[in-house]
Amino acid sequence: MPTISEFFGILIRMYYDDHNPPHFHAYYNGQEALINIQTLEMMEGSLPRRARYLVTEWAIEHRDDLMADWEKAEKHEPLHKIEPLE
Repeated sequence: MPTISEFFGILIRMYYDDHNPPHFHAYYNGQEALINIQTLEMMEGSLPRRARYLVTEWAIEHRDDLMADWEKAEKHEPLHKIEPLE
């Protein structure tokens, strides 16, 4: 599972051939959450409030990039790194 971004100790990853709906995995301090790219809702797992806020802010800025990587992952193509939250 490639890491497509990293910021403030949060890792953002995406699996190849993962189940729908389009989503990404966010990891922070031993916790994992699956975030829906279209709605930004947490589908599974949990993150601390501050990490959840940072992940949401980052995803809002990079929703198109995330969808492009999702489409690449479905085709088993290399994923692009996405700029971190600053």
